[in-house]
Amino acid sequence: MSTAPRTPRRRTILAALAAPAALALALTGCTSDAVGDAGPTAVEEAGTDFSSILPSGDAVEFSKALVEASLTASEGFTPPAAGPAAQQAGAHIAFVGSDLTNGGINTVAEGVAEAAGVIGWVVDSYDGKATAQGRSDAMDQAIAAGPAAIVVGGFDPTEQASSIAQATDAGIPVIGWHAGAAAGPGNGLFTNVSTEPLQVSQLAGAYAVAESGGTAGVAIFTDGQYDIAVLKAEAMKAYIEACEGCTVLSYQDSPIAEAGQRMPGIISNLLQEHGDGLSHLLAINGNYFGGAQEALRAAGKDPAGEPASVAAGDGDAAEFQRIRNVDYQAATVAEPLLLQGWQLIDEVNRALAGEGDSGFAAAPALVTAANVPDGDVYDPDSGYRDVYRKAWGK
Repeated sequence: MSTAPRTPRRRTILAALAAPAALALALTGCTSDAVGDAGPTAVEEAGTDFSSILPSGDAVEFSKALVEASLTASEGFTPPAAGPAAQQAGAHIAFVGSDLTNGGINTVAEGVAEAAGVIGWVVDSYDGKATAQGRSDAMDQAIAAGPAAIVVGGFDPTEQASSIAQATDAGIPVIGWHAGAAAGPGNGLFTNVSTEPLQVSQLAGAYAVAESGGTAGVAIFTDGQYDIAVLKAEAMKAYIEACEGCTVLSYQDSPIAEAGQRMPGIISNLLQEHGDGLSHLLAINGNYFGGAQEALRAAGKDPAGEPASVAAGDGDAAEFQRIRNVDYQAATVAEPLLLQGWQLIDEVNRALAGEGDSGFAAAPALVTAANVPDGDVYDPDSGYRDVYRKAWGK
């Protein structure tokens, strides 16, 4: 797996969350039975080190402190104040989404359009339709249109490496959102806008450990098409395994785009195999839980009970509705998607101005019934729109 080096600034954000009480990090032993349903992943083979996010000391107390810190957090959502003035009024920007029916990608696209309108740009959208061929076709269409820049949303840049190279060779900078397993430049991208994936996984794992009192029996769901999805899933797995008394019962690799069709059968099989031992479902995206509802209802499971569903990514309107209505989802680790849309336009502006990327990675936020937004989007009140407007001279 290829990832870009992280700057000290990004590492500092991750370390601050990983050690809320300045505790020394140490692994606690635990075994995991029946992990499988898939062979070694690229992340495992690369020997990714998750030690920076694992609980130290008492795993339950560590996790409770982490959960509380995120639920009450008010920092980590204000972008840098300095940046270039708005460039190239009237320019066309291409937004290529992996799947425009995905709630997270759609919300980011809304933020991109909102911010682009402030600068005076036009956004043209292209739908990858959740397939590799669809993404290739969408990239070809975007490049042929000759935009000032291309924003790619929600797919692995290595899959489209030739298209990205073609764009950059033509002088079209490519900026990513959730495009790869790390925030920042790399893989031919000017930069990749994302929260730190390991932070997101840490919060999801911590919720399961804290809520279960250190006895979680977990099934993990990921999509092996995407490096960032695999990284998040492996990090959650490592966190659960660092809790003595917790168990990873199953590791499932199933496409996000097919969650509605596949999850009812998968959940039914897991319930039959593990029964009440299955206390938590952890997934890299909330779409899995929309598909899980049918099987959980059919099994007579309490919507507010176990297995409790926790998503490590995005935080879209459907997730918030399930959490708000106590309808088979207990928590999600939300990203400030509209803020990230504005950041994408700021990164485009920096690229067009010939400057480097901003180095900003917004913090994720744990969302439960205690703090779920009233609306469809987690949108922190950090004044980020005014920060960007001022930087752009708008």
